[in-house]
Amino acid sequence: MIKLPEPLEDVVFNLLKASNTKLPSDVGWALEAAAGWESDQTAYSQLGAIMDNVRKAEFLSRPMCQDTGIPVFYVKGRFDPSIIGEIERGLARATKEIPLRPNTVDPLTRENYGNNLGEGMPIVHFYPTDDDFIEITVMPKGAGSENMTRLVMLNPSDGVEGVKKTIIDAVLEAGGRPCPPGIVGVGIGGTSEKCISMAKEALLIPVGEDNPDPVLREIEEDIFVKINESGLGPMGLGGRTTALGVRIKKAACHTASLPVAVSIGCWANRRATARITSEKVEYTQGAFR
Repeated sequence: MIKLPEPLEDVVFNLLKASNTKLPSDVGWALEAAAGWESDQTAYSQLGAIMDNVRKAEFLSRPMCQDTGIPVFYVKGRFDPSIIGEIERGLARATKEIPLRPNTVDPLTRENYGNNLGEGMPIVHFYPTDDDFIEITVMPKGAGSENMTRLVMLNPSDGVEGVKKTIIDAVLEAGGRPCPPGIVGVGIGGTSEKCISMAKEALLIPVGEDNPDPVLREIEEDIFVKINESGLGPMGLGGRTTALGVRIKKAACHTASLPVAVSIGCWANRRATARITSEKVEYTQGAFR
């Protein structure tokens, strides 16, 4: 593990604070653009309330949503297993000091752990590489959108049209519950667990960034248009803006399978990343390459 320029616990705390109090600029711009094309007064009013909330959260350095979610961490680079302890300490501290709502409970007794930790928490995905840095990304994921996650194991003969129908149906069946407009993350292929993981990772891809795969880009654009033509609108109250973007990732799969997963990010599609070298820590809410 490389020598760190500042305590990792502090880095985790800073990431949680940035992600909960400041919306990524690409999501903010997408909301501003949506307000410009909405003719429905209710939809326009809802978007205005959202943007006002975002501005106040950033100015006051307070969480933009009462559901500060369960943070999902993505760690890339050279690291050792001790990093998990630093992440746990940073999360417990952030829960108390920012503060974040203590959301984790025992699934059966519903006893609250009080610090967003507990059995199996926090969720950390590791991606070891030979890079000379450690990169930590956090995605706070609230329950409203998380509860609308869907995994469908299609028949391979359902093809691309079956994939599109599955995604659109999932968004429309979710209705206003995931607090639209948001981002639609999609995983296609892999195994069942890989597919769901890809769908959530897709929410980290900035809005407006072209998918390098032309086939996936065409599917994203087609679904984006059809979802917004549905009339579901902001908060499900009607309007032209149900999705701010559709992001798709894919992986190879078994010849007899066609998994499709949908993970919806609400209007507060939050994220933050830190790239740590032996000399400095760089923070961003965009995407490092």
